[in-house]
Amino acid sequence: MNNVSTLTAIFAGFLSFVSPCVLPLIPAYISYISGVSLEDIQSGSVSTKRITINSIAFVLGFSLVFILLGASATTFGKLLSRNMRMLRIIAGIIIIIFGLHTAGFIRIKFLNYEKKVQLKHRSPSIIGAFLMGIAFAAGWTPCVGPILGAILAEASTYTTISKGIVLLSFYSLGLGIPFIITAIAINRFFFIFRKIRKYFHLIEIISGLLLIAVGLLLIFLNGIHF
Repeated sequence: MNNVSTLTAIFAGFLSFVSPCVLPLIPAYISYISGVSLEDIQSGSVSTKRITINSIAFVLGFSLVFILLGASATTFGKLLSRNMRMLRIIAGIIIIIFGLHTAGFIRIKFLNYEKKVQLKHRSPSIIGAFLMGIAFAAGWTPCVGPILGAILAEASTYTTISKGIVLLSFYSLGLGIPFIITAIAINRFFFIFRKIRKYFHLIEIISGLLLIAVGLLLIFLNGIHF
């Protein structure tokens, strides 16, 4: 692992966080995992202690799933290690397609499918927040899907499982740290969100171009870990 791959993974996680189909839902997720209504959050009449603790548990939940996926991707890649060059080309092509979709140059219907996990009762406990994080990671959203898929495709080209785990750990940090910061400063989120919202299309284009660049690196070099 090197600085290029780790920084790319962190940046990819951050782009997932600010994507148009994740960022607007952040207050709803924070409300659900903390058991505090959006009205109370916006009024600033609640303590951020429980919100912060449950948000950390939520981040740990989805990080666990992402890291396990990274380990699985690298394991699968090792099974095909004799054809590593072909695997890199295939992974690169898939990532480029993800990038074209994310940037809006093409639209692929199944990438716009979103799986929502419905829970009957709100559970503001730490365990409930952790399980909600697992459910979030298990879902498929139009923005997180292509970016996460690209990082997993990159992980499949690594030679050791530990490198795949590290790569997805940094992706989780890129997604999780902004989430926790938002939970701590939730009262400021609504003001910042109004500023960011007008740049959603630009964020999609940047995300798409990043994925295309990673795909080209996989095809013509050795990926972001060259």
